[in-house]
Amino acid sequence: MATTLYDLSVLTFLQTLRSMGGVMDRAAAHCAATGADPEDFVGARLYPDMAPFHFQIEAAWHHAVWGVEAAKTGAFAPPALVGPAPFGALRAMMSRGVAALEALSSEEVNSWAERKLDMVIYQPLDPDNATTSGWGPRTLALTPETFLLTYSLPNFYFHMVTAYNILRTRGVPIGKYHFQGQLRVRMD
Repeated sequence: MATTLYDLSVLTFLQTLRSMGGVMDRAAAHCAATGADPEDFVGARLYPDMAPFHFQIEAAWHHAVWGVEAAKTGAFAPPALVGPAPFGALRAMMSRGVAALEALSSEEVNSWAERKLDMVIYQPLDPDNATTSGWGPRTLALTPETFLLTYSLPNFYFHMVTAYNILRTRGVPIGKYHFQGQLRVRMD
């Protein structure tokens, strides 16, 4: 059986959104046990020029929920980022993402396969001189499959791993198996 658009998108996003929800639950439990303040995670960064935890969570949520929406509509148009939010609100964002994706049927999502999806991105006009050349729009002609595989999923995983790493570097007792989540095993 071939992998479907639903498998590629909804089930893949759900696995990691659920696991990150669990990771964030562990972070809250760690704070309760140690007396740490979970709000200290919100603005935490891995490195000074990297985006903070709240951005990582929101950007990953956008790539999951709005990435699938792009497959449906043919345009990636997530809402504007809201900025810093309380840790509890970021946990709720993971739950809302799970609920939104669980509401989609495989038949509905699979019906969007091979549609046209044009994405406008802004990039350096001269990649060799990105800091001095200015930036301009470029339209990429994609399908839902190529959009998800080459743009949305890589960005989603980047932001989820960065959020995980921020929590890990702040002492939250988590391991790779917490991030990996529930594998989709063969049913013999």
